[in-house]
Amino acid sequence: MALLYRIGELEGVYIFKRALCAKLFHLQNVSDVWILPVLPENLVNIFPDQRYQKTFQVNVDRRILSGGVMFIKLRTNSKSSLSFSIAYNLSPINTDTGIPYAAVILIGLYIMIIFEIVHRALAAMLASTMSIATLAALNERPTMNELISWIDTDTLLLLFSMMVLVAIIAETGVFDWLAVYAYKITAGKLWPLIMALCFFTAFLSSLLDNVTTVLLMTPVTIRLCEVMELNPVPILTAMVVYSNIGGAMTPVGDPPNVIIASNRDVKDAGVDFGTFSLHMSVGVVLVLIVVSAQIRYIFRDVTVLRFDEPQDVQELRHTIAIWQRAAASLSNYSKDENLVRETLLKKVQRLLSQLKKKLITGSAALEKYKTTLEELQEKYPIRDKWLLAKSGCVLTFVITLFFLHSLPHLNLSLGWIALVGVLLLLILADSEDFDGLMARVEWSTLLFFASLFILMEALSRLGLITWIGQRTEYFILSVNEESRLAVAILLLLWVSALASCFVDNVPLATMMVRIATNLAQNRELDLPMQPLIWALTFGACMGGNGTLIGATANVVCMGVAEQHGYRFSFMQFFRVGFPIMLTSTITIMVYLIIAHVVFGWNGT
Repeated sequence: MALLYRIGELEGVYIFKRALCAKLFHLQNVSDVWILPVLPENLVNIFPDQRYQKTFQVNVDRRILSGGVMFIKLRTNSKSSLSFSIAYNLSPINTDTGIPYAAVILIGLYIMIIFEIVHRALAAMLASTMSIATLAALNERPTMNELISWIDTDTLLLLFSMMVLVAIIAETGVFDWLAVYAYKITAGKLWPLIMALCFFTAFLSSLLDNVTTVLLMTPVTIRLCEVMELNPVPILTAMVVYSNIGGAMTPVGDPPNVIIASNRDVKDAGVDFGTFSLHMSVGVVLVLIVVSAQIRYIFRDVTVLRFDEPQDVQELRHTIAIWQRAAASLSNYSKDENLVRETLLKKVQRLLSQLKKKLITGSAALEKYKTTLEELQEKYPIRDKWLLAKSGCVLTFVITLFFLHSLPHLNLSLGWIALVGVLLLLILADSEDFDGLMARVEWSTLLFFASLFILMEALSRLGLITWIGQRTEYFILSVNEESRLAVAILLLLWVSALASCFVDNVPLATMMVRIATNLAQNRELDLPMQPLIWALTFGACMGGNGTLIGATANVVCMGVAEQHGYRFSFMQFFRVGFPIMLTSTITIMVYLIIAHVVFGWNGT
């Protein structure tokens, strides 16, 4: 929720001390001043429950405190009357205790994901539950309403809606057709095909949000890799890296961009859609050039892009995974479902027997039926042109509203826009197999994000994210005045990039944008706002490539790939993504230093 005006000021805690003999009164300020942003009068009724929390550090000797009376002094520059209530907590969280607990929980989450001890969704559920238990143990147990408010329902609604849209569009066969078309225009050559796919993904991510782009492009990439007899996992890794880089170009391209660009103070600094895109585009183009060379170097051995086993063995393993997934999705509550489940499991046993025989006797050479374009076009036509036309109209409608959502006074939500598109397409498609459609939604991914939202807010309550921001701010204040802008730019860039590797960049951007705006509004520092915003945005977007859970698009791509029978591992993504993250951030650092030092650029 945007806070529009700073119209309240809480001066601090005062202690009132009376000397009995001299009968004199002494007033002493024993805390810092807290400037409190309050909504204007016309919005108070719309948002009645505004709550703010602050722990005052009382700087006074205990002997003086025991003999005095403590009170709070408030003043406001509002011309109208303000109603408020103050509550106090006798046992607030001690951040010295909460930060180590938060760090242990976050490290535990990464251990479970990296070593694949449990499924990532279960790992996030365990970590979020542990964080809530820690809050409860520290007398800060959140209510159910608070827990629900921590979950970003708009993001979950956007993911759910786009998953359903992609599932319906997949029925038309357009993803298979696009894969064959990409094979055609690149003449079946490996690297032109990969680069065309990656650059198209980066371009599309700059127009749409990268989560939507990944949901649309992942099925095309998987089908294309199957046509080319390639392992989809490394190709998908490159694709999602380009998606995160391309999404940095515009305010709607990446969720952190939306958070940063919609901040009221950022808007007041003159950062609109055009300004944002203009300044970010230069850095993004430079990063794309460098990363393209790095991708070629990382995958210089093309055998890495192919399966370790013969193609027929790999396809058999893939088929077994799909049949096992279908069997696991059925319950044994009813007789009919149990019968189908047993039939599927018998099929799995027969396939496993075939696989065992192939591994013992050796695989036969796969018939090269995919070598000619005519055979591919015959195998993968558009299956339902009428449904494709309906889907195209709905998708165009949704994308148009996506662009319009950033316009002022419209107040359009990305999640609800996508949901309206889903409902419209469901009506037009008139699908009878609704249960089957819902089965294709990646529910574990949605559950993972819901748990992650709760976890990050709990870690914030424990003081971990605030601690990161405070250390950043203190370091900037400690350097010489003439070097503060350069230090602030580099520090915001690297802190946001490295932290985004290990903490989802959405809550991190929410916290870091407050630090950037506070630094710009500090009269002692006198720093311009815009270069701080560019450094923060570049860091949050590039840092998302560092690990598998660093960005929302990474997790979505992983979930869709698993639904098609291809599994990502944390270390597999890390070995490619983290070096690219370092190279991208170094490229941006050089770009910002040259712009600032050589040309005297102040961000405008």
